[in-house]
Amino acid sequence: MRTTAQFFKALSEEPRLRILALLLDGELCVCDLMAVLQLPQSTISRHLAYLRNTGWVKGRRGGVWMYYRLAEMETPLAKELVELLSKRLPELPDTQQDYNTLEAFRRTKKKCA
Repeated sequence: MRTTAQFFKALSEEPRLRILALLLDGELCVCDLMAVLQLPQSTISRHLAYLRNTGWVKGRRGGVWMYYRLAEMETPLAKELVELLSKRLPELPDTQQDYNTLEAFRRTKKKCA
């Protein structure tokens, strides 16, 4: 039960929900998340570490940057919760704004530096 509680607790912070909503569309670089959320790298990394430790995301290194994606969920509860979040988070105005900001950032960025 403790693991399940930690899994749900990961959703209790707005930046983590926003990160998860952005990752619904696929893998993102930390620099992408910094640009959209307007938060420093240390804050983004702290939230990503929490999400990684609770099983929400997986990371991989690409050069000097880390790239994150949603993790494959192993339990029926986790799979259903991701399905629900995939359906409902994109409907929120804040999420739609984040998607627009990400799209604008992608048009102007060359590579994460």
